[in-house]
Amino acid sequence: MNRRTLLAAAIAAPFARTAPSGLKIGITDWNLRLTVNPEAVPLAARMGFDGVQISCGRKLVDDKMPLDNPELLAKYVALSKEHRIPIDGTCVDRLHENGLKSDKLAVKWVSDAIRLTRAVGTQVLLVPFFGKWALTSREEMDYTADALRDLGPEAEKAGVLLGIEDTISAEDNVRIMERSRSRAVKVYYDVGNSTRAGFDVVKEIRWLGKDRICQMHLKDNPNLLGEGKMPFPAILQAIRDIGFDAYANLETDSRSPASLESDQKRNLEYLRAL
Repeated sequence: MNRRTLLAAAIAAPFARTAPSGLKIGITDWNLRLTVNPEAVPLAARMGFDGVQISCGRKLVDDKMPLDNPELLAKYVALSKEHRIPIDGTCVDRLHENGLKSDKLAVKWVSDAIRLTRAVGTQVLLVPFFGKWALTSREEMDYTADALRDLGPEAEKAGVLLGIEDTISAEDNVRIMERSRSRAVKVYYDVGNSTRAGFDVVKEIRWLGKDRICQMHLKDNPNLLGEGKMPFPAILQAIRDIGFDAYANLETDSRSPASLESDQKRNLEYLRAL
């Protein structure tokens, strides 16, 4: 082992006992009500999660996304090591303002987010398509795929996966993946979004398989998990059957700020019991 390999192993070592085999359950910083706030890291650790997904931020600061700050990045990394919990992914939520399906500014934000994702030592970057930026036509999907094709080499070089999260079918997502011609482009599968869009999530998870999905969001908002209509026993069985063992992050609402910790811990315990 050379010096670089030894250093990488030393950096990774604190996380070895916090990432169990099988499915890992994380939580988003925005559902902790701590968007672009490093305090999401110790809170997620205290609540017992296996990881935490952090935002790059929507409101620009000095023409940059809020996470694009060396001191803030260093604090995230330090807290992750101190509390022995990985930052399991990032989200380029600025795309809610400049969408990748047609806005040229979006390419810059994704490029910056690739750099930031690598800087915090994680691999999955969520690329969202919602609201007025939702994908609604084949032309928009093709434009998106071509933009991802241009971004693909940069992501591959950084060791970052671009997880597309949207409201289209699994088949349309795979068409985007194939047109992008990049092994860095994957599906970020959200069971709540897909259910609301009318898709059979159990069937889609099985059809996509382990290799096409980089991460997942689990939710049944506004309900606590298990108290709504989402068939979580069947969903967890499908996840288990395809051998998916990466992160599924809770994107679950809490009933009030006062019940945030108890609600999210209850959701975590429900999933682990399954």
